[in-house]
Amino acid sequence: MNDTNDMRVGEDRRDEELLLAFQVITDTHVRADEQHKHNVNLERALQDIAANGAGSVGIMHAGDVTDHGFPEEYEAWNRIWERFGGALPPLYVTMGNHDVALGNWEARLGQFLRGTGAEGIYHDHWIDGYHFIFLGTEEGLELFSSLSEKQLAWLDNKLGENGAVDQPAFVFLHQPLLNTVAGSYEAQRWYGVVQDAELRAVLARHPQAILFTGHTHWELDAPNTSFGLRGEGPAMFNAASVAYLWTDDDEHKDGSQGFYVEVYRDHVLVRGRDFTRGEWVEAAQFRVDYPRGR
Repeated sequence: MNDTNDMRVGEDRRDEELLLAFQVITDTHVRADEQHKHNVNLERALQDIAANGAGSVGIMHAGDVTDHGFPEEYEAWNRIWERFGGALPPLYVTMGNHDVALGNWEARLGQFLRGTGAEGIYHDHWIDGYHFIFLGTEEGLELFSSLSEKQLAWLDNKLGENGAVDQPAFVFLHQPLLNTVAGSYEAQRWYGVVQDAELRAVLARHPQAILFTGHTHWELDAPNTSFGLRGEGPAMFNAASVAYLWTDDDEHKDGSQGFYVEVYRDHVLVRGRDFTRGEWVEAAQFRVDYPRGR
């Protein structure tokens, strides 16, 4: 189990210059029906970011943009997004199993790329001097992601680009590694990387990485929202879901949550946000110190 409780932070941390800010959302599961609760929850989440995310460099989406990967669902996504005009920061996205699984792989992938504007299956961006890296499955598996040797080598090289462990690099993948964050424990069943050991090995070489994942929908109030905050290896976070939540009692829960992330000179704050209530999630306020392991 992890040791998140000791790493939670309060509201007295804003005594340093904020260097970078962004949001992390996941599992929006947009439907074609504009009145569907998933769509309403997405609009509410984007309203929250538009109102509270001044200066944000981006909204980072960790997959399951749509519920079925249908073209009309991407059309609904884009209609919701366009309602905000220029009030939102740029969108960066990776794919989830609901976007590309269970169908013709090439067709599903093409729909995802066209519908979201993503640059490819995996892609990276330097934003204001910080590295953002998006991974993606290369097979249309029902639940898991599958990362090729080429993609893993690419990740290894990308994480080595800045050559230092005193600055965070942000990595996004839909499915979490086994026995890490909430929902990923074997009994909970919502882990899902075919190359689990191989991805761990790459990340272990780059302790400055912070991995954000979705897929589990586990609420941010759960005790294992984060993993590895006190170790020398990468920190990992479950980003819950915008569409609906799941609990440690293995039950569906209405709700919509995500993260606001703030970067300072020697640490990163990951702040859980309840989009339905428009409130911070007190149990999900985390600090990652840099350099790692000090």
